[in-house]
Amino acid sequence: MKKIFTIGFLALNALLLGCATNHNNSAETANAEKNAVAAKPPKISANSHFAAGQLAEANGENDKAISQYTECLKINPKHQAALYQLGVLYSSLKQYDDALDVFQRYVKATNGAASAYNDLGYCYEQSGDTDDAAQAYQQGIAADTKNAPCRTNYGLLLAKQNKIEEAIRVWQPVLSDAEVHYNLASVYEQAGRKQEAKVEFQKAVQLDPNFQDAKNRLAELTLN
Repeated sequence: MKKIFTIGFLALNALLLGCATNHNNSAETANAEKNAVAAKPPKISANSHFAAGQLAEANGENDKAISQYTECLKINPKHQAALYQLGVLYSSLKQYDDALDVFQRYVKATNGAASAYNDLGYCYEQSGDTDDAAQAYQQGIAADTKNAPCRTNYGLLLAKQNKIEEAIRVWQPVLSDAEVHYNLASVYEQAGRKQEAKVEFQKAVQLDPNFQDAKNRLAELTLN
């Protein structure tokens, strides 16, 4: 919060010089200045701006939300929640240059947390920059070798590039065998490779008969 400076003692003495017979006017001037300072509205905190941004975003007022998050970051440039929300909002609006700038600041604000690298990588991927996305995911994994979001998203990126064996190696430390097959099936389905997707969903269900989402996806593919 910025400090509010009032007229100091020396400045007040300067007003008194040369008009010693006008003490009442000087007192009135000092009181008026004090009242003017007191009348100023209190500064809004970073957290208040953040809360206002969340409310605006919930109401679909994206411009207002961006403005509030930006004001929050002017007060506290390392406000992690504001950086994250602003990055996500810019991404949803496909303003990727702005989003990437914010997520890079987010990585610094979190001292290079793996989850922050994951968000940066996912934003790069959304923007179509798969090389920088891969690098960000790798940095996240280096920061935390068991970070599931980084490994999951990096594996999906590799699978989309048909680097299946490499994708599986990336997934295995954090996913079950059933989840690995489920992810492969999802990639194949997205690519229009329905038969291969069905095979992978079947493997997922065989390994985990309680994997309801895999069952549902398999049923949908079978019907279609």
